[in-house]
Amino acid sequence: MSNAQDLPPMFTPYTLRGMTVKNRVAVSPMCMYSATEGAVGDFQLVHLGARALGGAGLIITEMTNIRADGRISLGCAGLYEPEHVAPWKRVVDFVHDQSDAKICVQLAHAGRKGATPRGWERGGDGLGDAAWELAAPSAIPFGPDSATPKAMTKEDIEDIRKRFVQGAIWAEEAGFDMIELHGGHGYLLSSFMSPLSNHRDDEYGGDMERRMRFPLEVLRSVREVWPEDKPISMRISAIDYEEGGNTIEDGITMSQMLFDAGLDIVDVSSGNVTSHRRPSPDGLFQTPFSEAIRNATRMPTMTVGNIRSGDDVNAVIADGRADICAIAKWHLFDPSFTYHAAYDQGVKLPWPKQYLNVQRMFG
Repeated sequence: MSNAQDLPPMFTPYTLRGMTVKNRVAVSPMCMYSATEGAVGDFQLVHLGARALGGAGLIITEMTNIRADGRISLGCAGLYEPEHVAPWKRVVDFVHDQSDAKICVQLAHAGRKGATPRGWERGGDGLGDAAWELAAPSAIPFGPDSATPKAMTKEDIEDIRKRFVQGAIWAEEAGFDMIELHGGHGYLLSSFMSPLSNHRDDEYGGDMERRMRFPLEVLRSVREVWPEDKPISMRISAIDYEEGGNTIEDGITMSQMLFDAGLDIVDVSSGNVTSHRRPSPDGLFQTPFSEAIRNATRMPTMTVGNIRSGDDVNAVIADGRADICAIAKWHLFDPSFTYHAAYDQGVKLPWPKQYLNVQRMFG
């Protein structure tokens, strides 16, 4: 590898608690809708394994649900049964044995956005008789064509908290290096955080402090069972893009509350909390939110959205706009995104031993 002092910013290591990633590139969580009864299989092994072999420093799994009725679709991955641990461990072991990447599981509950067809099956009559009852802070549907969720009782809230804890325990059994809690995009934790979806009048709704109560309870509970040397992230929607919703100032406040409760890094996304307000993905459209949160809190951030090249990653890191860049679609297009960026920048990285002939091609 090139000397550390000569490395472009994207190839510098970064440490969170006891975990050090070799570079600033993460594979962003992307739903693959290819699990069977929540259990991952060959597809996830090949999909995530290829990106690990491709040089990314951090692999983040697809949204992995902590209840069967917390899935987006019937094809979503889970950690809601003990039988799910071994299939995930197979993926984790491959990443650890065949690369020096770290791997993070994103734990989630879909809330009022659940019980939908797989991503490529959208339209029609939904799941029909296979659909399940949805849960949310308030009985407000996600959109005009969505089912109305049940407003959760305090007993429901406590059960979900315990399910996140159990998911974290199983994640440790599977060997994951890191956990990310999904608190964005209108899924369950996000729907508690946004005033657009949380109309409760008890201690779990109302002002920011009460809307954040449940996400903070989940974070603190997961932190109690997750190893001290392993970090926790949360993805958030830093802004709702809608009148009456959260602003970037609210996103900063939420992030500070999360950091004060033990969060190690915030994964800054935006929007998708209602069906009719989504971000317009022009340029590095979410990086200003990551930058604002990082500057205001002085805590680590991850940025995501339309990061297309090594030059983009270098600019974000060099300018202090984020600490890690999570890249989604460009990793689908190019599993070896990081190696190709290294080649373009004249950086020599160690290759997997099975690929040494490629390394020899470039001296």
